[in-house]
Amino acid sequence: MARATIHTTKHIKPTFEAQAFLDSPDITKKIVAFPRSAIIFAQGDPCDSVMYIQQGTVRLSVLSHAGKEAIVAMLGPGDFLGEGALAGQRVRMGTATAVAPSTVLIVPKQQMIRLLHEEAGFSDRFIEFMLSRNLRIEEDLVDQLFNSSEKRLARTLLLLARYGKKDKPQGVLPKLSQEMLAEMIGTTRSRVNFFMNKFRKLGFIDYNGGGLKINTSLLSVVLHD
Repeated sequence: MARATIHTTKHIKPTFEAQAFLDSPDITKKIVAFPRSAIIFAQGDPCDSVMYIQQGTVRLSVLSHAGKEAIVAMLGPGDFLGEGALAGQRVRMGTATAVAPSTVLIVPKQQMIRLLHEEAGFSDRFIEFMLSRNLRIEEDLVDQLFNSSEKRLARTLLLLARYGKKDKPQGVLPKLSQEMLAEMIGTTRSRVNFFMNKFRKLGFIDYNGGGLKINTSLLSVVLHD
């Protein structure tokens, strides 16, 4: 007697597309285009919405009482910002600035809370982002404490180029000043200038018109002991 063969198909959960979901006409939102150097929100502004970056690069910075500015994050397409609104913050704790021309989708706080409660796929995507952000903060702290300024610069350039991110633009960065890079990694502009020239001579980076092309070979600096 022939034995029946049963074929089973493993169910694969489809990837949730946050952009397509947020583009739905059922979502209350507005889309705003910001030119380079425009302030998206300033430290002390009302904290009444959460934002989703569709295009561009956004710098998050904090200003101390003494007037010293510190860059705390660089965000790109697919990232959220302003999520402090969901934690009860009444005012923005930092300033968001468009480093390159950027398009941002703005969702009111109450709408965002409803989406997180009612839409499991969207909630999972948001939690994934927050966990990744926390992991990045921990890695940045370790990087600052234990790595040389050369390694910190190489790692920062790779992160800004979205190295290793799926379905994200890679390779070319918007124009960034050496002063900004120095502030991000905690060193001087002269040190950044020295290492950038070294990276260029070794073929790790290329100046491409108004942008900066990051080659994956730069990873060797980060991995080198």
